[in-house]
Amino acid sequence: MSMKMTILPGRIAGEITAIPSKSHLHRLLIYAAFADKDTLIACRETEAEDVMATIDCLSVLGAVVGRNEDGFAVTPIDRGSLPKKSKKPIIFKVGESGSTLRFMLPIVCALGIRGAFEMKGRLPKRPLKPLDKQLEEHGIRLWREEDKEDVLHCEGQLKAADDYVLPGDISSQFISGLLMAFPLLEKPSRLTVTGNMESAGYVDMTLQAEEAFGQKLEVKHNYYKNDLNTRFDTRQNTEYIVSGLGVYTSPGRIETEGDWSNSAFWMCAGAMPRGNIKLKGLKRDTTQGDREIYKILVKMGADVSWDDDVIHVKEDMRHSTEIDARAIPDLIPVLAAVASVGSGKTIIRNASRLRIKESDRLAATTQTLKTLGADIKETRDGLVIDGVKGLKGGIVDVHGDHRIAMMAAIASSACIHPVTINGAEAVNKSYPDFWKDLRSLGKKAIEE
Repeated sequence: MSMKMTILPGRIAGEITAIPSKSHLHRLLIYAAFADKDTLIACRETEAEDVMATIDCLSVLGAVVGRNEDGFAVTPIDRGSLPKKSKKPIIFKVGESGSTLRFMLPIVCALGIRGAFEMKGRLPKRPLKPLDKQLEEHGIRLWREEDKEDVLHCEGQLKAADDYVLPGDISSQFISGLLMAFPLLEKPSRLTVTGNMESAGYVDMTLQAEEAFGQKLEVKHNYYKNDLNTRFDTRQNTEYIVSGLGVYTSPGRIETEGDWSNSAFWMCAGAMPRGNIKLKGLKRDTTQGDREIYKILVKMGADVSWDDDVIHVKEDMRHSTEIDARAIPDLIPVLAAVASVGSGKTIIRNASRLRIKESDRLAATTQTLKTLGADIKETRDGLVIDGVKGLKGGIVDVHGDHRIAMMAAIASSACIHPVTINGAEAVNKSYPDFWKDLRSLGKKAIEE
């Protein structure tokens, strides 16, 4: 049943602790499930649907994932008991989690298991190319039945080889998925990533986590400086050589990073009218690409500072800017909300990847903010936003997208009338406690 949440006018202010990084936790859970002994993954409690989908898939393979007061306790899979010659597929329920599908599919193929991945929402329509091509060229058969496009079947044994190739500008999750699978093949493999690598920080996260679990990788790459706006370092023509050891080595205990991506909503709340947010639990030297929110908010005119381990964000003179979304697509909806009540024109470019998320996020962001009173226009690959003094409020449908729901909630702090969000349960995908945490920061959110 769809949840309706009405948020009354008022600022968002106070102190909050970052939730665990979903991206980091996916990786740690997978490595722990294939480790040589038990692992404790320390983190704040979370029941994000995407994370639970990964846990469900690992549990189907035989991992035991329990929750205690410190985090997740993982007992690894007994690979000797895996049904490699089963006539019936093992069912993996990935829900709407693109990360779970893109990570678990290569792993299941590396294990030589016949599988069926059940998908929901827009996930069956989201692209899997060119990852599927690489799998098929290296020993795997993939197919979907005519009347069941939401189920992806796989069978065969993925081969260790030195000729895996992926483009760097499609999805970093494709790259990470193969890098996670290679150590399970027991012979070395080489992956060449051609062209410019987008969201490279999340591949670095994969490499760091693999090394924490005993894998040694050889990486060869070149850098060049991208001079557009946020000035990301971009990689070209990267090679990853992975020596297959057959198993990961558990560190015993490992900490989950705080989530920069979801914390960006609270940082942006601090930059909104009369906002004032103190945020704890984020790592300064993280590989998470969405750490760029700090620099972008400064560029937009917010008052942002570090004080020991606390980030403090306050409203200041928000002004026009240009944002290159290439490496930070998930930040765009909430940054658009901040820009909507700034001064001058904000231009967002290179955001076409947002069209293949849980919703068409360029269209959904435009429709939602326009309904609330923003002056915003959609372009082929971005947004053009002319700042206004304030928003009016209204009723919005978030198209089943967690980031649109959270963006609308943050935008409510600039509205003079209530904001009613239809489909408010969408936040469960990544941040089930979002509404509780919003209330802790002074907002009145009434569930209907």
